[in-house]
Order: sequence, then structure tokens, then C-alpha cells
Amino acid sequence: MSTSVAVPTAKTQYFQSRRRKERINKTILLIVLSAFGVIILAPLWWMVSTSLKSLQEIMQYPPTFYPKELHWENYKLAWSKGNFTRYTLNTLLLAGVGVVSHVVSNSFIAYGFAKIKFPGRKFLFSLMLGTMMIPGFVTLIPQYILFSKMHWVGTYLPLMIPGFFGAAYQIFLIRQFYMSIPNDLIEAGKIDGASHFYIWWKIMIPLAKPAIVVIAISTFQGAWNDFLGPLIYISKESMFNLQIGLQAFKGQETTQWHYLMAGSLMVLAPVIAMFFIFQRYFIEGMNISAGTKG
Repeated sequence: MSTSVAVPTAKTQYFQSRRRKERINKTILLIVLSAFGVIILAPLWWMVSTSLKSLQEIMQYPPTFYPKELHWENYKLAWSKGNFTRYTLNTLLLAGVGVVSHVVSNSFIAYGFAKIKFPGRKFLFSLMLGTMMIPGFVTLIPQYILFSKMHWVGTYLPLMIPGFFGAAYQIFLIRQFYMSIPNDLIEAGKIDGASHFYIWWKIMIPLAKPAIVVIAISTFQGAWNDFLGPLIYISKESMFNLQIGLQAFKGQETTQWHYLMAGSLMVLAPVIAMFFIFQRYFIEGMNISAGTKG
């Protein structure tokens, strides 16, 4: 009784070889990405590990990569020693006003550039985009002189009011989303007697939610991590935000690294949490090509 042996054809061998190469490439890519991930996360792990150690263990040599004994009380002591409750409230105030001002002003200005035809629209839009090439440090001193003459130095006004006048990149981002929205919706709203303000608020804002979320997250993160602005304009300790508060906490007598790392992690946690909560909107909003038209 004879048995036939299936001989693989050249086409079958080709596909098997191709699948083998793809598996090898994926494995190599996974190893490389994992190595980069470890390198990127190593400082964060060191921060977490240090925040849970005692000061004696931190000073040991050679250093330990994980705490021998967990000291969760470091977080409570850091919070109370550093007056982080006041700093957090101040930062939330600045971040909340910043988010509202940027979302309202940039989305409204972008609506004008995207859906309202007026003379010089393209020139003004190009001029606005040109301001993105001006480094912020160039305007730092003129802004300080201006706010000083307005007697705003020492208050939160220099950190809050500019947000109501728009930001070039955020206007550009929202405008690109507006351009992808059919003009038929605008015309239908006008036929029903809706004003531009009503169309912007009831039609454009809901449809541009991914871009709005990106603006809100980036603004919140910028206000939460802002160090230079409060450093220049704020001098009273009771008005410090978290970043200036951390620096002040570091300068108290000798640096207590376990408390400093605990405080830094508590400051970092809200930004990380916000990103993961709104990750879907953030990634969708950053996909500018999805909203680019014309």
C-alpha cells in the first residue's frame, strides 16, 4: 500500500518563508520597543522607589532598586510639610480658567476663519500662523513690561487673561476640524434663523469634540506644569502653584529626597490620569489629517 507525500510547491515555500520573516521582524521589533520602554520608564520607577524608601536607605551605597520596607507615610508627610493643599487649589484655579479661556476663544476664532467669509481672511490666517515662528522668550520681556505698567505683576491676571485672546496652533487645529464639517449644516442653521454664535455653540462645538478635548488636555497640562510664568509674576508664597511650591519645598533646609519624590509623584499623577481617561479623544484629535480639508 503506497502513501503519497505532499511536496510543498514553490508558492507554498514562499509564503512560509514570508510568514517566518514577519514573525522574526515582529519579535525583533517587540524586543527593541520593550528595551526603549524600560529605558523611558526607568526614571519613573526610580522616583516611585525613592518615594517609598527611608532617608537612610536612600543614602546607602550601592543603591537599592526597590525599597526594603515600604514607607507610605512619606506621601502624607510630604503633603503636610509642603503645604500642597494651598498649591493644588491655586494650580486648579489657574488650570480651570486656562482651559475655559482657551477652549472658548480658540474655538470661536477658528469658526470665523473656517466658516465666515470676509475680506482678508486668508491673509489674517497666514499672519496668525506666522506668529508661531516667534519664540516665546522674545516676547517675555515686552510682556512683563506691559503687565508691570498695568499693575498686574503679583497677581494671577498675567497668567489668566492672555488665554482669552487665542493661541495660533490651537486655532489652526480646531479650524481644520471645522473645515471638515459640511457647510450645509451652517446654511440649514441660517435658514432656521440661527445666528453665528448659536451655530458655533450648538453645532460646531459638539461636532469638534475630539479637537476640543485635545485643546483642553494640552492647556490643562501646560497650566499644571507651568513654572516660568508663576516664577516671573508671582512672589507671595500663598499664591504659588504646584511647580513653584515643589521648588520651595526642595529648598527647605536640606533636601529630603523621599518627601520630594513623593510630592513630585502626587503632582504628576493628575496629568497622567487625565491622559489615560481621555486617551481616545486625544489620539483622535491629534490625527489632524482626518480633519484637513482645503
